[in-house]
Amino acid sequence: MKVKIADGKYIGEGEPCFIVAEMSANHNQDYDKAVEIIKAASAAGADAIKLQTYTPDTITIDSQDSVFRISENSTWAGKNLYKLYEEAYTPWDWQPKLKEVAENLGLVCFSSPFDFTAVDFLEQMNVPAYKIASFELVDLPLIKYAAQKQKPIIMSTGMANIQEIEEAVQSIKEIGNEQLILLKCVSDYPALPEEMNLRTIQDLKDRFHCPVGLSDHSLGHEVALAAVVLGAAIIEKHFTVSRADGGPDSSFSMEPDEFAEMVNAIRSVEKALGQVSYEPTEKELVNKQFRRSLFAVKDLKEGDMFTTENIKSIRPAAGLMPKYLDDVLGQKAACDIKAGSPLKWNYIK
Repeated sequence: MKVKIADGKYIGEGEPCFIVAEMSANHNQDYDKAVEIIKAASAAGADAIKLQTYTPDTITIDSQDSVFRISENSTWAGKNLYKLYEEAYTPWDWQPKLKEVAENLGLVCFSSPFDFTAVDFLEQMNVPAYKIASFELVDLPLIKYAAQKQKPIIMSTGMANIQEIEEAVQSIKEIGNEQLILLKCVSDYPALPEEMNLRTIQDLKDRFHCPVGLSDHSLGHEVALAAVVLGAAIIEKHFTVSRADGGPDSSFSMEPDEFAEMVNAIRSVEKALGQVSYEPTEKELVNKQFRRSLFAVKDLKEGDMFTTENIKSIRPAAGLMPKYLDDVLGQKAACDIKAGSPLKWNYIK
């Protein structure tokens, strides 16, 4: 299970975890800040930068009705949807330029489209993949439209039950697009570790036979590390230059030093995971000399019997292996043996 995300870059089994920095609204409507975010993400070790492609008018309508106001149990409590998206959207004329900045730094740059016009726009930008956000997982017409472009679809599963995920996956496969990556996600901002249920990652892999990762809205990097241990092929985290800059997503976004610490920790974990192996490492082979073996611990004369008083299992591993102790006890010495001598087969009659 592996998906090509860009030239020479793959997501899936046998590949390093693909680490995505989500810019979201952290540019605060400042183009130079957006460029700074991309440069900082590259320096922090990200593999990709992700944008969001919408305008207030492509994602909602400008209405003051209560149904368009965000409930109290939210990071954005009390805000009108249109005003929130007006504050948060990334101007479309920036996006081709930001993609060029990212690619010049060796980053993959892709985006989340939120309607058909965004898909068309991103096609003109020649993005290498599409990210379907959790809130759009139930928008099957949008998913199908993006899947028709025959590019990888990275789809978050926040809020979705298994039937909704199955329907979304099926809508992609019906198009004949097999380039699917699913992200376990909890659409809470920030999400609590006890809400994450990371064991779902393996279940998603088993059910849908595709690479699976984590879109992580929790604070810190412990959850992301645990996901990698459980087989996550991709990690996505919101990224900002500084939470002090404010903005709709700043409170649950990582700063550069935190992101770099996460990347380094993930790379260390990947090294530690390694592969199934029962062979000693090169350094272990050197240290095998300090295993236990059988030694004479008292002087013996030829013909003396080996007993637990004169033969013991001690370090280092210069004599017979300890498993032969029972075979040696009760036998007789074939020659004089000085205390401290490692026991050899030719010392035994």
